[in-house]
Amino acid sequence: MEIPTITNPVISRIHLIGGEKGGVGKSMVSRLLAQYFIDNGLPFVGFDTDRSHGSLLRFYAEYASPALVDRYEALDAIIEAAVEQPGRRVLVDLAAQTQDGLVKWMDESGVLDMADLSGLALHYWHVMDSGRDSVDLLARLLDRFGQRLQYVIVRNQLRGDDFGQLDRSGQLERARGLGAKVMDLKKLQDAVVQKIDSRNASFWAARHGSGADGPGLGLMERQRLKMWLGSSYASIAALDV
Repeated sequence: MEIPTITNPVISRIHLIGGEKGGVGKSMVSRLLAQYFIDNGLPFVGFDTDRSHGSLLRFYAEYASPALVDRYEALDAIIEAAVEQPGRRVLVDLAAQTQDGLVKWMDESGVLDMADLSGLALHYWHVMDSGRDSVDLLARLLDRFGQRLQYVIVRNQLRGDDFGQLDRSGQLERARGLGAKVMDLKKLQDAVVQKIDSRNASFWAARHGSGADGPGLGLMERQRLKMWLGSSYASIAALDV
């Protein structure tokens, strides 16, 4: 029997925020997507795979649950959450070095075939810094999944602004040939990020709060955050995912 592909009508979307390497900004992208969904009235549920300091659990606790990659029942909940409420987005923040466990679960559980049959679209967000490791990890990702996933390549300018290695590698062109979409996440001032993180503030609280109600951003810092969110939201909307 021919297995239906992800071109079938989509009833729910699962967003896997990865990149495998630590420090590339996966959690920042997860937080940004969570806030985007909230601000645009899009129902979603989050899962956090970080054992020690999960970002979604820290900043958006009311929307997130833990999902340890070495426990199949925890990962099963990701699929079940997408199926039980059609139209709801499922956001999964993948900790560094969790891809092997995720792939094993997918293979042994037939996740991709089930997703095809159930009308689930799996979007893998490969978050990159400007280093060679991110390029090599992208090549491994494409080797492993080919056309079975829908890809979003995030060039994270918070972690570098020269992506010449990616351009010269041919992997970006290869990804685009597989239907990948590309997003540039612009840099946000380090001081703003540090203040937000130090107070465990959501982006909404950081933008609207002051004093005891927020991370203590100054007037112009809140303005820069507003501009950054606006640019980021426009980039996400253009992806149509």
